[in-house]
Amino acid sequence: MSFIEEIKNRAKQDIKTIVLPEATDDRVLEATDTILKEGFANIVLLGEKEKILKKAKDKGLNLSSVTIINPIESDKYEEYANAFYELRKAKGMEYETAKELVKDTVYFGMMMVKAGDCDGLVSGAIHSTADTLRPALQILKTAPNTKLVSAFFLMVVPNCEFGENGTFVFGDCGLNAYPNEEELSEIAISSANSFKMLTGKAPKVAMLSYSTKGSAKSNEVDKVVNATKLVKEKEPNLSVDGELQLDAAIIPEIAKSKAPGSNVAGYANTLVFPNLDAGNIGYKLVQRLGKAEAYGPLCQGIAKPVNDLSRGCNANDIVGVVAITAVQAIDIK
Repeated sequence: MSFIEEIKNRAKQDIKTIVLPEATDDRVLEATDTILKEGFANIVLLGEKEKILKKAKDKGLNLSSVTIINPIESDKYEEYANAFYELRKAKGMEYETAKELVKDTVYFGMMMVKAGDCDGLVSGAIHSTADTLRPALQILKTAPNTKLVSAFFLMVVPNCEFGENGTFVFGDCGLNAYPNEEELSEIAISSANSFKMLTGKAPKVAMLSYSTKGSAKSNEVDKVVNATKLVKEKEPNLSVDGELQLDAAIIPEIAKSKAPGSNVAGYANTLVFPNLDAGNIGYKLVQRLGKAEAYGPLCQGIAKPVNDLSRGCNANDIVGVVAITAVQAIDIK
């Protein structure tokens, strides 16, 4: 059984409702059809019902059992607008501005999650990361004890003996451009927690660099070294090591020569990149050249499950991210 099938089976144990605010996109409709057939989540689509159903019918999709809500016609619209205004008025938001924003499907969807009318939200097929995360942070806020919201990709590499049978968490590949050492330590801890929650396995965290154990010297290398020390101080029971080059992190034979004695090198399953350039390039290389399944950017540190999508995603990617979001909702519960 594939990893994502295991995630779907976990989601079936406690069915959650996920809202998809991009129902004008064909990929979202195709994904919804698949999710309904597989039965691992309930789906709410946001938009004009007639247009959505016509588009689905033209594509041969069966959405007869899905809930479709047009925000401006919803009996919850005024309630959500009032609640959003109350959340943001101290920041200077006017009531009319709040009413206008809640007409937007992403804002309306976030209010559904805030109110407990849905358990999580997935967006990003047509919206930018900023357009997804801005309302999430305005409405849902950060999770308790969270210092930094970050993003990760769940990577599933076929026919791969590295990581957890080819499964990795890559962080941060979607949000924080140039994290400092404190931020990098928080990304590492959150990524480790995400790996454990999704796989049930112990995370082994590699703090990646172009240097291994002092083979090069620079401020960027020092940042990774210091971030590693911070992680060990904050989470002394977490298996983490750095700075490590990628080959030393995941290939046992190379780890023996480059980082002898490390309890992580050669066996890392959670890879923490030094900046967003490296992380974004890294995940796309693995996805395109290694033909890996790439689910994300998945968010960590928001109070309720909200996940972003790459605008280059396909319908199967959306199906996988919805399944992961449902499992995150179960974990929060």
